[in-house]
Amino acid sequence: MIGPSIKIKGEVTGDEDLVIRGSVEGTIDLAAHEVTVGESGKVKADIKGKVVTVNGEVTGDITGGEKVIIAKTGHVRGNIVAPRMTLEDGAVFKGSIDMDPGEVASRKGPTPAPQPKATTSANSEAPSLDLKSG
Repeated sequence: MIGPSIKIKGEVTGDEDLVIRGSVEGTIDLAAHEVTVGESGKVKADIKGKVVTVNGEVTGDITGGEKVIIAKTGHVRGNIVAPRMTLEDGAVFKGSIDMDPGEVASRKGPTPAPQPKATTSANSEAPSLDLKSG
């Protein structure tokens, strides 16, 4: 935990979850862990975490491997990339959100496209299949 009176400038990395109640400037790279910015936390950094929860202030881009949560007391100014996003009522957010479900689906493997079924009919035309665009 980074307490309310602690100020850090630089790069934060590690192998455990992090709670920030103080001030951090630079980068935070804990892609395999949870990062929580407490109500008294002030972050001017790009954040990478598995789950990122913002209760305080963040200026910078946020990348969540699983989810990003901006709580009702949270203020975020930056872009967010995550497969799931929660923006609670009362939260302040300025930036863009990229939630590409295609990236999640591609991790599970491609889904084969359904193949048209062959029909055996005396009629040689395909029944009501029109692929032409006007």
